[in-house]
Amino acid sequence: MSTIVELRGVTKDYPGARDVVHALRSVDLSVGAGKLVAVHGRSGSGKTTLLNVIGGLDRADAGEAEVCGLDLFAASDRELAELRRTRVSFVFQAFGLLPVLSAAENVEVPLRLQGIARDARAARVRELLDLVGLAPRAAHRPSELSGGEQQRVAIARSLAASPSLLIADEPTGQLDSRTGAEIMALIHQVVAERSVAAIVATHDLSIIDVADHQLELSDGAVVNGQRPRSYAESHPGGSEADGAGWSRPEPS
Repeated sequence: MSTIVELRGVTKDYPGARDVVHALRSVDLSVGAGKLVAVHGRSGSGKTTLLNVIGGLDRADAGEAEVCGLDLFAASDRELAELRRTRVSFVFQAFGLLPVLSAAENVEVPLRLQGIARDARAARVRELLDLVGLAPRAAHRPSELSGGEQQRVAIARSLAASPSLLIADEPTGQLDSRTGAEIMALIHQVVAERSVAAIVATHDLSIIDVADHQLELSDGAVVNGQRPRSYAESHPGGSEADGAGWSRPEPS
């Protein structure tokens, strides 16, 4: 299994009104191809900052960070942009679909930017919409789709360039619990079938049980990483828990 994300002692600070805000405190993280990591914690815990650093949208202040073989500290702005264009894709809470385009046209946008030929684009769009179960809705605009359907289109679009890493920031935040669970199951399916690494930030502890690993942040620091299902089952009220790293057991 190839390593897609490798962080060691990553630190990020921001100047505050009175004191320095320690957004990330010596964070270590390793994510391999075909693995899904759920990052959770309260608002302000550092989840979005962590995703931004991994995605090359922000630069850390100290530590070591490598994504898809690229040293994020040594990389130029152009190299980071190329990383995001070709190797890393994003899914957001607000979907980010272009309202004047159909589902198929939204998925096609990254392919147009890469200069993919028309017939190849059409075939790729059909493949991806079929993957997320929305082939019959290809001609519909976002306003004609439910929240769950819009997020499925966003996931299909994120896969258009065949990324190595999928970063999702609160992808279920605007969805009801059932639809949110379906979206997480879809992300898990994509990770398993396409050997994509995925990092998902969420407030919803009820959906992290599909992840291979979970990482809890508090005030920018990792406070535990443990088996998600055990956490959800033993802490139904959503309270904090201590724990060490874990590996999902093989099915019996």
